[in-house]
This record gives sequence, C-alpha cells and structure tokens, in this order.
Amino acid sequence: MSGGFTYFETASGKGVSGTGPTIEEAFAQAALGVFALAVDPASIEERESRVIRAHGVDPTRLLVNWLNECLYVLEVEGFLAHRIEFISSALDNAALGGEPMRLQCLLHGEEADPARHVARESLRAVSADGAAVTRAGGGFEARVIAH
Repeated sequence: MSGGFTYFETASGKGVSGTGPTIEEAFAQAALGVFALAVDPASIEERESRVIRAHGVDPTRLLVNWLNECLYVLEVEGFLAHRIEFISSALDNAALGGEPMRLQCLLHGEEADPARHVARESLRAVSADGAAVTRAGGGFEARVIAH
C-alpha cells in the first residue's frame, strides 16, 4: 500500500484521511493533509525542524493528541511542515505493560513567510469525534476531522 492523503466533507469540519503501509506513515500522511489545508505544501522548504512528542491510551487517541501538537506548532509558532520523520514510537500497548502509546518525530519545514505562503484555512484543533485508526488495504488508515 502506498501512502497519501485525501479529504472528505463533514458537517463539523474538514475530514482528512491518511494512508500508508505502516501506522506511522498513515499518521504522517494525515498530518501532511492537515498542514496542506493551511498552506500549499509545494511552497514549503525544508530549512529547519521541530521535535513533536505525544502519547495516548490507544492509536486513535494518540493520533488526535499528536495532530493537536502539530497544530500547536503551526498556529502558535507559525511553523509549516513539509516532511515528517519518526524518531521513535511505541505503539504496542501490551508490550509496554499498559503504559500509554507514545511517539516522537521531527517536522521538517520552515517558519511561515507571508510573502511565499498564502494561508488557505485557519485550523484550531483535531477532535476525537470521527477520528479512527484502522487496518486498510494491507496497511493503515488514520482519519480525523480538523476544525
């Protein structure tokens, strides 16, 4: 399964579906789809990076928490991501003795430059309502709704 993201309409916000052969790739594609709602990804260069960490009690909660951390970097720090690199992840809750699932990644991109980055949509959060992480087509799908 190759990765990518698509959009779907909902009554409460813009839906983003990320797919990939691994759960990390599906998460990354969902995040890139969320960032693409804010600004054209083709206008973003990889000039620096930001570390993002998140945890959750299950894959869906981890996805929502992690994407909200990504949105914090976007909205508060004005940082736009072009590529996502996972540094570490612990997604098997049973192997962790019941500890929350967690991940750490680098967002590669740059700070927003109004001269080059035309804002598309203002996003505040990703909600747990409508969010899901499922196996799909030999890989994974991560779905969220961005507001």
